[in-house]
Amino acid sequence: MNDCILLAHGSGGRLSHELIEQVFAPAFHNPLLARMDDSAVLPTLPPGARPALTTDAYVVQPLFFPGGDIGRLAVCGTVNDLAMLGAQPLALSAAFVLEEGLPLPDLQRIVASMAKAAAEAGVPIATGDTKVVEHGQADGCFITTAGIGAIPAGVDLSGANARPGDAVLLSGTLGDHGLAIMSQREGLRFEAPLASDVAPLNGLVRQMLEATPRIHTLRDPTRGGLATTLNEIAAQSGVEIVLEESAVPIRPAVQGLAELLGLDPLYVANEGKLIAIVPEPDAGAVLAAMRAHPLGQDAAIIGRVQAGRSGRVSLHTVLGAHRILDMLSGELLPRIC
Repeated sequence: MNDCILLAHGSGGRLSHELIEQVFAPAFHNPLLARMDDSAVLPTLPPGARPALTTDAYVVQPLFFPGGDIGRLAVCGTVNDLAMLGAQPLALSAAFVLEEGLPLPDLQRIVASMAKAAAEAGVPIATGDTKVVEHGQADGCFITTAGIGAIPAGVDLSGANARPGDAVLLSGTLGDHGLAIMSQREGLRFEAPLASDVAPLNGLVRQMLEATPRIHTLRDPTRGGLATTLNEIAAQSGVEIVLEESAVPIRPAVQGLAELLGLDPLYVANEGKLIAIVPEPDAGAVLAAMRAHPLGQDAAIIGRVQAGRSGRVSLHTVLGAHRILDMLSGELLPRIC
């Protein structure tokens, strides 16, 4: 093995096999992957369950940032997309586009981080692929992941299910991921260091659904942040959503950096938070279940769904005014996931 990635690592020959045998296979070892066939054979779904399928690509810069890296991001992002439908992940695939010259220790670090995140989520990485491109064409490493999961019988979550009178819950503080990456890029240092919130949310979702299966909508507010995600839900459901600014949790360090950079935390990406829209009678039980989980300790009820203007999201400010929260226009923070 060389100390960096060569074009020959993507040739399908001896170096390709050595890369698989020495880097990927030991880190991702599980019975599904151990067969080393061209595709993985998945277990049969539980009775009454429905399959869910998702895919995503990750091109974040820098590859390593406080609280995570591109590998952890790739696993958690795909697990979370499944979890937002209430699905328990069954297996993931991972395809790597590596740049010629990528230091081998960097790849090993990324792969180890993916393996750790997959173990946290309780899901195997069952199959994958690797390609190598010339120096200067991939910013080190791009990762595409896909995931398949099982939606239990009786669970029906969708952005189209929000109803007037529902409560809007948020699992924790906003903006940690996007501002952690920005602070890393700009070389900014704080007394209270910023760290990404990237985490697999399927365990939190399972605990919430155990409290009540009547949750209407789950979404993770990634690119575009809370405001954009709520606009998507309001449009899908044909409702208006009103937030209380005083109820939205934001860390002081995040708020301070956002003000310094002229950013609004409501539009900054998150990778370990979720929005839940729940019938009002169930809101207390769901909030308690969220706060009992390590990833939901800062959960709060932040607003309500109403029958007002279809597709509109507004914020009741601490000054008593109302501010319309439009969908994000343009790119607030490039290359954050």
